[in-house]
Amino acid sequence: MNTDTDTPLTHAQDTATDTPLTHAQDTGTDTPLTHAQDTGTESSTTSGRKLRTVVLSSLLGTTVEWYDFFLYSTAASLVFGKLFFPETNGTVGTMLAFATFAVGFVARPLGGLLFGHIGDRVGRKRTLAFTMGLMGVSTALIGLLPTYEQVGALAPVLLLVLRVAQGVALGGEWAGAVLLAVEHGPEGRKGRFGSYPQIGLALGLALGTGVFALLSNVLSDDAFLGYGWRVAFLASLVLVAVGLTVRLKIDETPAFRAVLGRTTEPRAVPLVEVVRERLTRRHLLLGMVARWREGVAFNTWGVFALTYATGTLQLPRTPVLLTVTGASLVMAVLVPVSGRLVDRFGARRTYMTGMAAFGVSVFPAFLLFQTGGLLGFAVALVLALGIVHACFYGAQGTLFAALFPVHVRYTGMSAVYQVSGIFASGITPLLVTAFLALGSGTPWLACGYLVLSAAGSVWATSRLREKDLFVRTGRAADGE
Repeated sequence: MNTDTDTPLTHAQDTATDTPLTHAQDTGTDTPLTHAQDTGTESSTTSGRKLRTVVLSSLLGTTVEWYDFFLYSTAASLVFGKLFFPETNGTVGTMLAFATFAVGFVARPLGGLLFGHIGDRVGRKRTLAFTMGLMGVSTALIGLLPTYEQVGALAPVLLLVLRVAQGVALGGEWAGAVLLAVEHGPEGRKGRFGSYPQIGLALGLALGTGVFALLSNVLSDDAFLGYGWRVAFLASLVLVAVGLTVRLKIDETPAFRAVLGRTTEPRAVPLVEVVRERLTRRHLLLGMVARWREGVAFNTWGVFALTYATGTLQLPRTPVLLTVTGASLVMAVLVPVSGRLVDRFGARRTYMTGMAAFGVSVFPAFLLFQTGGLLGFAVALVLALGIVHACFYGAQGTLFAALFPVHVRYTGMSAVYQVSGIFASGITPLLVTAFLALGSGTPWLACGYLVLSAAGSVWATSRLREKDLFVRTGRAADGE
């Protein structure tokens, strides 16, 4: 395997033990190195109770973080345009609200690189406790914001600042939560463990849309716009308190403790190491393109679909919210199935198959949106978000963890997921809304963009080589 230096490099699997396996990146020296895969040796001896606590901690953490983050997207679709940008027409106000939504994705790489650096130097556990607290406080403060009518232009400015804080917090959360599960996961079950924190995306979206559906159903429109939406944001403090209570009980991951135990010299900045080594640099670029379709898909089905259904299709708000909630719950059930497929067939193959399925499903889904009324919308969303998205999303965490060695893994994963989030996720509602306008209300231009993203992601995933991955799954884990 080539590197940018003249140092010979052999690649095997990361190990969580103190075997005499070192990596040139671990020490920052020019000594020959052998790189090995996470074996989960220590994890296999960890008690079942500790493993369950780890799984619960990673799941609760991602659920709370995604609830907070996508609560904002739901509010941007239904509320913020009216309360914070009232002097614009409906479409422009919605696009401005989505623009503040996109700012959160721009802030996420900053959080990912900051907390990735801390997580690779200090550890996963302490970093994750801080990111959860930051997200909870930021979300609760959004629930206390004055509106444009009350303080004028200061209102959207404050909204923007808190959205940035949300983005920084989530930028540091996702990779750490996945690593908490994958690096504790026993050999042969890393795919399953890596899928558990991914359930948090579905549960967070279900909670966010479900709470909004409940509040909008029991309150009048005036009461909902006046104070009802704020309840959902303030409830974040309760969820964060529960999540922190569990998270503080877990141990540091065996793989990270092993790296600390065998590293005696100061290491370079993790991001510098990721970019300097040819293999990790290649994985960084391919990983971001592989992530493209996933971000586009989720923000189409989970964010844009709300505005499209209630605005363009004129479907009633509460049933639409309940449909998104139901599709999210289906996804939550099926994500662990994807994790099991990873353990059987490998993360790369499972992820790529799901990407291809999305490309095939785009045009039929929007055709159902157009012609099927509320029932058609529900069927299409359950198929696209609940089933197809789950097929590859459960594999994503384990695949991205496999792109980097332990000592730079938090930083590398964060860079892949969060930097790509700017173009893969943050601007998707804006782009799809713009394509819809260019198509005079028809979705086919938008569908073409979605299919293009799927093709790009399938190509990038196919370019990842099994022999270069730092965590082996499926047949590769069995030595085949």
